[in-house]
Amino acid sequence: MNLIKLILSLLGLIFGVLLVLWALGFVWSIIWYLVVFAIVGAIGYGGYKLFRKIEDKALGGADPNAGLGSGADINMSWDEYDKKYLHK
Repeated sequence: MNLIKLILSLLGLIFGVLLVLWALGFVWSIIWYLVVFAIVGAIGYGGYKLFRKIEDKALGGADPNAGLGSGADINMSWDEYDKKYLHK
């Protein structure tokens, strides 16, 4: 009887250690994926900001709210709008 208890306790200990190692590996992989996605996101965000900076410099730093449909164009008729913007 003592031999069976010893074997079962050793099996329980082994499976418990395996369960703890599995949980640690799962948490570590989640952290690793978050780090990789954060690095890729930071590179993408930096590239976007650099692209916007170069684009604004190339286009003369235009205000993004001053384009078509801004407040000054609201009272225009379609004919006036067509003459001003579409047929240059």
